Amino acid sequence: MSSTAENHYRVVVVGSGPAGMTAALYAARANLQPLLLEGSQPGGQLTITTDVENYPGFTEGILGPELMDRMREQVKRFGTEVRFEAATAVDLDSHPFTIESDEAAYRADSLIVATGASAKQLGIESESHLMGYGVSACATCDGFFFKDKELVIVGGGDTAMEEATYLTKFASKVTVIHRRDELRASKIMQDRAFANDKIEFIWDSLVEEIVGERGAGVSGVRLRHVKTGEESVFACQGVFIAIGHKPNTDLFQGKLEMNDVGYIEVEEPTTRTNVEGVFAAGDATDPSYRQAVTAAGSGCKAAIDAERWLELRD
Repeated sequence: MSSTAENHYRVVVVGSGPAGMTAALYAARANLQPLLLEGSQPGGQLTITTDVENYPGFTEGILGPELMDRMREQVKRFGTEVRFEAATAVDLDSHPFTIESDEAAYRADSLIVATGASAKQLGIESESHLMGYGVSACATCDGFFFKDKELVIVGGGDTAMEEATYLTKFASKVTVIHRRDELRASKIMQDRAFANDKIEFIWDSLVEEIVGERGAGVSGVRLRHVKTGEESVFACQGVFIAIGHKPNTDLFQGKLEMNDVGYIEVEEPTTRTNVEGVFAAGDATDPSYRQAVTAAGSGCKAAIDAERWLELRD
């Protein structure tokens, strides 16, 4: 009953970042012959990360896309069927579950949701062009590369204050640019940032453009003051976007229990959701850590949880 002409699988994994790949790897090694639907961004957020130096086992670091390519080849080697398709609809009300993609429909005895989260972006062309070349959305991933640099953080919430404070371990100066004249962050996070000598603030300002080239990196940001309309260029050597993350879970709205911003709720310490036979892993469940290694770990848990659940039903 692994895979048949009816597109019936023991396990279907939706999402192809570290969580989805690791789930597929463990499921494949358990002889469950999983199907992995890669989604619209194969490899997940790591495909927009240039150097990954904090994933265990790579002493010289590794390019994000290369790491995901290796994971893809590994899961295929053990029998995962990988399809470059995005899930477009799911029916979790009847069993086996139905997952529709932009190409076909699949039936699944168990489902692992590993659709990840996306950093919210400013939506300007220079931001996407320079992402990974001096622009980042993850201080804990990339801060190390900016030793003794002058950096900009865009945002005003807890994430921005946390990332600004973290970056002062490496940067010579961190300037927070916020579109309002006061922060949205909790008081304790504000106090910590205001007390840090390395952190400065530019208020009532929007980033209109990130100045730089992929080869040379970032040289500054062009700002517009929201009250006066005045424009200026502020020199810096790196830009961190910290305006929050959005879990990629719209497909499961109303079908799986989520918190108020859309992260899927799981029964800790397991990866079980509120629907029997559906498991969730990685950044789709994790507003706190959002690291490749934690995502991979939860993908492993999800595959083991699915395997054990299927055994009890056989």
